[in-house]
This record gives sequence, C-alpha cells and structure tokens, in this order.
Amino acid sequence: MRLENCSIRGRLALFTGVVVGLLCILFSTVLLLTINKAATRNLTKEVTAVGELTAYYVDRGKLINPLPPIPQNLIRPVQVVDPQGKVVAATRDLQHQPAMAHFTPKPPHRVASAVVCHSIFTEGRCHIVVAQQVFHNGDWTVYSAAPTIPFYIYPGVMALLIAGTVIFTIAVAYGARHTVTRSLKPVDAIRAQLDHIQSTDLGRRVPVPTAKDEIHRLARSVNQTLDRLEDVLEQQRRFCSDASHELRTPITAIRAQMEDARLAPDDIDLAKLCDAVLPSVERLQSIASGLLKLTRLDAGVPLERQTMDLAELVAAELKNHRLNKKVVRHLATGVTVSGDRVRLSQLIGNLVQNAQRHAASTITITVRRADGDPRFPGETAELEVLDDGAGVADGQREMVFQPFARLDTARSRSAGGAGLGLPIARRIAESHGGTLTIQDSPHGARFVIRLPLSP
Repeated sequence: MRLENCSIRGRLALFTGVVVGLLCILFSTVLLLTINKAATRNLTKEVTAVGELTAYYVDRGKLINPLPPIPQNLIRPVQVVDPQGKVVAATRDLQHQPAMAHFTPKPPHRVASAVVCHSIFTEGRCHIVVAQQVFHNGDWTVYSAAPTIPFYIYPGVMALLIAGTVIFTIAVAYGARHTVTRSLKPVDAIRAQLDHIQSTDLGRRVPVPTAKDEIHRLARSVNQTLDRLEDVLEQQRRFCSDASHELRTPITAIRAQMEDARLAPDDIDLAKLCDAVLPSVERLQSIASGLLKLTRLDAGVPLERQTMDLAELVAAELKNHRLNKKVVRHLATGVTVSGDRVRLSQLIGNLVQNAQRHAASTITITVRRADGDPRFPGETAELEVLDDGAGVADGQREMVFQPFARLDTARSRSAGGAGLGLPIARRIAESHGGTLTIQDSPHGARFVIRLPLSP
C-alpha cells in the first residue's frame, strides 16, 4: 500500500512508531556503550589488581610456577617475563606458551594496557592485557589479561533492550493511532453531515464539538459558510423568480399583440402595432441591460479611475436628464473623488431617476465633505439625494437594494422602473470603496452615498 493512500491515522501511527523506534535504538546504543565503557574500566582495574598481586611476589622473590599464589576469585591468565623476554611463570592455562604480548610500559609509567587479539588465548577472543614492570635484578614484566566485554555486555541485557524497544514502539504507535482516531471522530461526523447536505436541504448544519480546539473552529467556519451559501442560494432563487416574473409581463404583452395581429392581419395598422409593441421591447431591453450591468459589477470588472470633482459630475449628469420635478442643488466644489466617470455618472443618474419616480414635487441634491463614519478614516465625499415623497420604512430600507424589489409594484411598473436601478447603484458605490444607504429624514427618502476622498 502506498503511503499517500493511507489514512491520517495510519500515517501518523507509522511516523510515530518509526520515530520512537529510532529513538529507542539510539537510546539503547548509547546505554550499551556507556555500560560497556564502565564495565571495561572496572575489568581493567581487576586485571591490574591481579598483576599487582603477582608483581608483589616477584618483587620478594617468591615466584612459583605455575601461578598462583593468587586467590581463586582473582584467577586470570597471568605471565611473568624475565629481563631476557622469557616466560618464567604462568597460570596453568598458559603453561609452555610464549608471551601473550610484547609491549611494555613507557617510562615514567610502570603500568600499561592494550587490547590484544589473535594471540595465544584459546578462546579466540580479544583480551585486555595489562603490563606491569617490576624491578627485581632487572626489568621483569608481569602480563595479566581478561577477555574483552562484548558490545551487548550480557545477552540478557540485549534481549531486554530489544524487547523493550519493540513493546514501547508498538504501545506508542497504538496510542497515537487511538488518540488521533478519537480526535478525528468530530471530523468524520462533519464529513458525514456534509455528504447528506444537498442544494435542496441547506438548513442542516454540521455538529460542533464541545472542545474549544481546531476542529471546533473548523466546524463553526463550515456552518458559517453554509449560512452564507444558503443566503446566496436563496437570493439566487428569489432573483430567478423575480426575473422570470419581470420578463414574463412584457413577453406576454408582445405575444398577445402579435397573436391578435396574426388572427386579423388585414385589420392591423403596422405603425400602431409597432407603437404598441415597442414599450414592451424597451422594457425587455432595460431589464437585459440592467442584468448585464449587475453581472459585470459582481464579476469585479476593473475600473478606469480618474480624479474628478463630484459637484461638477453631478451638474453634468443633471443636464442629461429631462427633469419633471423641481431640483434644489447644494453642490460644494472641491470635493474630489477617484473612480470611473461612466459608472459614477450612472450611479447618480439611477438615484435621480428613482427620486423623480417617487418625489411629490421637489428633489434636493447635496454634495459636501463629511466625517464621523467609522468605516472611513477621516473625511469622506458625501452625495445626498432627498425627495419629498412617501419615503421608505425602516424595515424595508435594505429590501429596496435587492434586484426587482418594489415597495409599490403597480406604481413602479407604471413609472417604467425595472427594479434594478438601486441594486446597480449600490454595486457601483461598493466597487469604488464606498457605501450607499438610506438615512433618516423628516420626509421622503434620503439616499446617501459616501466615497473616499481623492488625495
């Protein structure tokens, strides 16, 4: 099985087991080396003690062959070599054998040690050999030896460390897998719940674990994302429904007029038919154009920015409209903004058209500098469009910025509104880093645009 195909539990357990196993092997190796070094040091001291005892008898001329006199608990391979290099005494296991080593202590030292291999020892193992010089009618040398200690010290110690490493590695790997399995149970529950959530049932939410950990935050983020997704899909359904309703009315009117003309072609005046159909076509064109503009704004089409005076832009836009209501202007000069002139002109035009549809007699347009908005640092450019109409209730102020939303459907249709002007205006303001809201006013509807001031 390839590693990338394993679950997180398996990979983490494998990684933990390998790391713990390597650490245990490293620890065991260091421990064995430390114990071996200490045991070798102690063994060298014992071998040296045996040689010192033999050297004592050599120094007093009490040398006998075979050796001892040496206590039974200290018997080691020992040889005594005279100044001519001849072995004159040895323990029973080295009788009639040549010298086990040929090195001697270097002055001023009287004792030297070395590891000797492939010598006269019958075991075939390497030995620790200690050479001691004795001055008795010349330089005599006493060699004492003992087999070197193997790396693993004792087989039991090696077996214990191997068993401990295996058991500890398995236990840690199992514990890691068990811990990860328990930790990932909420993730499995989240995944299972997400698998059951369909586009027709977005009201379901994933379970949020009680522990305040990363999975808790993940579950909350998933639920917040589902909330936003549900809102977006609900807006999309409502938008499709409203768009279908808006498009159906002019299409139905055109169809009815065309069917009437088809039934009685001789009684139809072509000019009157065109005059009757043209308003519906214009309405369809207006809706299609508005939907295209909304789509482009939502897609984030780049802006062609330039610096302009907001008062001059408002004045120029008012000249392009046939105003059927009285317009009061309070346009402060020097309020400059940076943005797309065409889109900002469309924003102003949409608000003016909306005010004309709903104003009783007067529209007041104000351009000024303003501050006090926590969403903007320092001063902002503010454009206010106020009409003296019926106004907008507090609970409906956000609804008017939804596509095809109307507070008075019959009156809006008769006035020619498609229900897309205010949503487009808000999208334009937001694409310029600003806001479009409805504020309180003594009478009528007060639309307020705030845009960042240009340096």
